[in-house]
Amino acid sequence: MPRKSRKFPYGVLLESVYNMASPIISERSFEFARRIVKLCERLWNRGLAARKVADQLFDSGTSIGANAAESRGGQTKPDFLAKLAIARKESWETIFWLRLAIASEIVTKEEVAWELDEAQQLRAMITQAIKTGQSSSWRGGS
Repeated sequence: MPRKSRKFPYGVLLESVYNMASPIISERSFEFARRIVKLCERLWNRGLAARKVADQLFDSGTSIGANAAESRGGQTKPDFLAKLAIARKESWETIFWLRLAIASEIVTKEEVAWELDEAQQLRAMITQAIKTGQSSSWRGGS
């Protein structure tokens, strides 16, 4: 089956392998990571606790997109699914750190409303992609 290519913002060429990995996940997780980087820059100046949360949030929040992107190059179905599973795990962790930042009054809920909502939506989308991948007959390769 041929690969389909589409052009997205930031000049990134994304390929959809057998329609299993949605380019929407890659596009949205990249924008999410960009916004997490900016949020963490702002948090860095808010004290020690905020810096600790920012460090954790930076790692987990950017890892969602990195693993989603890496899944697209998966050589086998298990490789593809493993990378998506890591992206899903990182979305859970990101949601935790955002909730902790709110509960600790490091940020207001309004400050991170978009990030919290997007992390939850990415988690749902990744979960669905995993379910679709698990039920697919695709085995990998070109």
